[in-house]
Amino acid sequence: MIASLIGPNGAGKTTFFNCITGFYRPEKGAILFDDEDLVGLRTDLITARGIARTFQNIRLFANMTALENVMVGQHTRMKAGLLGAVLRDATTMAEEKRVTRRARELLEFVGLKGRENELAKNLAYGSQRRLEIARALATDPKLLLLDEPTAGMNPQENAEMVGFIRRLRDELKLTILLIEHHMKVVMTISDRVTVLDFGEKIAEGTPTEVQKNPRVREAYLGKEYGEITA
Repeated sequence: MIASLIGPNGAGKTTFFNCITGFYRPEKGAILFDDEDLVGLRTDLITARGIARTFQNIRLFANMTALENVMVGQHTRMKAGLLGAVLRDATTMAEEKRVTRRARELLEFVGLKGRENELAKNLAYGSQRRLEIARALATDPKLLLLDEPTAGMNPQENAEMVGFIRRLRDELKLTILLIEHHMKVVMTISDRVTVLDFGEKIAEGTPTEVQKNPRVREAYLGKEYGEITA
């Protein structure tokens, strides 16, 4: 399933993501995932439970290679400790090989095969977006949160990203929740759309239902809403 979260600037979309992933703690209420309340858990523990995210402003380890960035993403699934890293025992070496192999597989999946040894900062913008997604996938998530995945992209890159997000759903069987300002992307790719305005949910439904909602039109979509097609 692909669900989109939309709303005007300042509506609380990224704040919502930050609450889910433990960067912010909500003042009240609960955040349930697999019937467990996530409020108060550390970010790494939330990741280990199956929630991964990307960021509106790309946050890669700029001076690490693409391969190293994806390997780091597997940290919550690794068992070797400090002692193993120092002694380089057989178990640790086997795990390192597994982690490296998985990182290479993910880089190939996102279209970065052959770029493993390039520094993240030297990759083109679109490739950095894909690398950040690969790092998120390395955590083995059930739920993937994408914060404006097409931001800064041209129309061709937008279309490629839409196809790629569909692959994440269809091939990896992920549930995806994305924040996106590009309405054509939202209405094309989403199974469901939720609309926030000043932290309040004002509408939820299929793309068609949301487009027809007068409150959504007033708060966000504007006069052009009728031109958006699924």
